[in-house]
Amino acid sequence: MAYPNKVISNPGNGMQLRFIQTARATDGALLEMEATYQPQSTEPPMHFHPSQAEDFLILDGEMMLRMNGATRILKAGDRLHIPARTPHAMWNNGPAIAVTNWQVRPALNMEHFFETTIGLAADGKTNAGGVPNILQAALTVNKFAPVFRMTKPPYIVQKIIFGILTPVAYLLGYRPTYKKYLN
Repeated sequence: MAYPNKVISNPGNGMQLRFIQTARATDGALLEMEATYQPQSTEPPMHFHPSQAEDFLILDGEMMLRMNGATRILKAGDRLHIPARTPHAMWNNGPAIAVTNWQVRPALNMEHFFETTIGLAADGKTNAGGVPNILQAALTVNKFAPVFRMTKPPYIVQKIIFGILTPVAYLLGYRPTYKKYLN
């Protein structure tokens, strides 16, 4: 369970999240985090949040942003608002550590998404890019579709493929979330 000042780290890409305000503390209105990115981090897949907006304040370093067909650099002091349903990717392409204040509204279960995906990476259950195997991905993507969706393949294709794989994943012991990551 996320709580203020809880820190989770992804050893694969070096990203660290420190929870500042959680869904529980804000009655679901806000999830606020401080994210630290290592230099030259990998670009995440293009994704969007179906019903959540994100606000970023770059506190230190610089972040690369891909959104609306353009790529640009955000530097310390820059602010960014990403409306719901807007495909984007953000990473540190610079030579120094970057730190952002990251707010997600409404919070929904986004903190569980981060705890699960970063927990899997910390346990070595993802590839170097932080992506779990296809069976784990099927369950995780389905569980968190209300808060996180990849833009490729198309969502209907994801639903069909992951729908077919879901029973197999359960039979082999995979779960959408794991209690040890949500503690």
